[in-house]
Amino acid sequence: MSVPRLTTALAGPLADLERRLLASQPEAERWLRGNWQEHAAPFYASVDLRNSGFKLAPVDTNLFPGGFNNLNPEFHPLCVQAAMAAIEKVCPDARGAVLIPESHTRNQFYLRNVAVLQTILRHAGLNVRIGSLLREVTGPTELALADGSKLTLEPLQRRGNRLMVDGFDPCVVLLNNDLSAGTPEILMNLEQVVLPPLHAGWTVRRKSNHFQAYRKVAEEFAGVLGIDPWLINPLFEKCGRINFQERKGEECLEGYVAEILDDIRSKYREYGIQDEPFVIVKADAGTYGMGIMTVKDPSEVRGLNSRQRAKMAVVKEGLQVHEVMVQEGVYTFENVDEAVAEPVVYMIDHFVVGGFYRVHTERGKDQNLNAPGMQFAPLAFAAPCSSPNPDDPGCPPNRFYAYGVIARLALLAAAIELEQTETAAPETAAEPRAAAR
Repeated sequence: MSVPRLTTALAGPLADLERRLLASQPEAERWLRGNWQEHAAPFYASVDLRNSGFKLAPVDTNLFPGGFNNLNPEFHPLCVQAAMAAIEKVCPDARGAVLIPESHTRNQFYLRNVAVLQTILRHAGLNVRIGSLLREVTGPTELALADGSKLTLEPLQRRGNRLMVDGFDPCVVLLNNDLSAGTPEILMNLEQVVLPPLHAGWTVRRKSNHFQAYRKVAEEFAGVLGIDPWLINPLFEKCGRINFQERKGEECLEGYVAEILDDIRSKYREYGIQDEPFVIVKADAGTYGMGIMTVKDPSEVRGLNSRQRAKMAVVKEGLQVHEVMVQEGVYTFENVDEAVAEPVVYMIDHFVVGGFYRVHTERGKDQNLNAPGMQFAPLAFAAPCSSPNPDDPGCPPNRFYAYGVIARLALLAAAIELEQTETAAPETAAEPRAAAR
C-alpha cells in the first residue's frame, strides 16, 4: 500500500469526499505515479491538513519537518525503507551524511527529532554525523536528551567545495534547518548533494508560490476524479505591500480579505454550508506558527492593536514581515480527547511514512493550532484487515487514505515549486543573519 492503514480521530460514516477518494484509488494512484516520473519529490516533508467533512485541504507544507519524534515508533521501518529509496536516487553509493539541524540546543523535543532522524539514516545504511552552524560549537559537543541518550554536535568545516566534520567527508548533506536566518556561506556552491536544496529554505521560498503550484495540481487531479477542485484546495491571495508596525498596506490586506471571504460565501451557498467563513492571514515566509491570525471580517485587519501588530510583524529569527498570504480558513471537525485536532502527514520521498495529530486544548476549530500549548497524539496502525474483499464489512476502508492522497498532492506541488524557483534563486543567496562558520 502506498498509504499505510492508520487510525484516525474520525469513526462515523464516510464523508462524500472521503468516499470518492477511496473509490477512485486506482485512478488516483495511476495519476500520482505518472507525475512522480516527471517530478522529483523533495527528500522529506510534512503537510498540515484540515478536514471539515465537506472539505479536506492542506494548509501548510514544511520541507524541513522537525517532528519525527512525534511519529509512532511502529512507523520506523516505513521511514527507513523510504529513506533508502530517496538516497538511492541521488547518490546510490552513499556511505555518509552530515545532518545539519536548527539551533534549538535547549529544545528537548526538537533534539529528539534530530536523534530519530539520525537513527533512520543509520538504519538506511549511512554513517551520520551532526554538523552545527552554531559559532559556539568549536569541537564535539554532547547534548543530553531527556530519555538518557546523547547527541553529539560537531563544527562544520569547508574544504574547497566540500563540507566536512573533523575529516569526515560525506556524500550527502541533509538539512533539517529551514534557513530562516539566511543561507550561510559555508553551504553555498557545494559539490555534494544538498537535501533539500538551498532554495527550499525560507530565504527564497514563499508559501504563495507553493499554493499557486498546488492550485494547478489540485485542478488537474480534480479533473481526473470529476470533483470540484475547491473541495481540496484552499483559496488564497498574496499581499506584498504590508508593514504592520507602520500600518502600511492595510488597505491592500483588507481588500484581499474581503475578496476571499466573498468567494468562500459563494461556495458555502453553493454547497448549503451554514458555517461562518473565515480566512487565515499568515506571513508568506517562515514557520513555527508565527505571524498568523484568524479573520472573519475585513475591518479586523484595520483595527489591530499594538500587541497584535507586533505579533504579526516579526517571525522566526527576527525576520520582518512585508509579504502575507490571505488563505481560506478550513474548519477542523476532528477532536482528540475533546480537544481540537488537525492531522499532520509525514513523507519521505513520495511515500507516506506516518503522521500524528496536532492537538490544542485552548484553540477553536477555526484557529491555528501550531501555537504554544500544542500537543501531539501519534497515530497508530489500524487493526490488520485479513479479508481480501474491500466490500467485506470485516475489512473497513482505510480512512487515512484520503489524508495520504491530499498530502501527496501538496508534496507534488512542492516538487513543482522547487523546480520553478531553482533557476530564479541561485545558491549565492543573501546571508542577512546566518550563523555560518
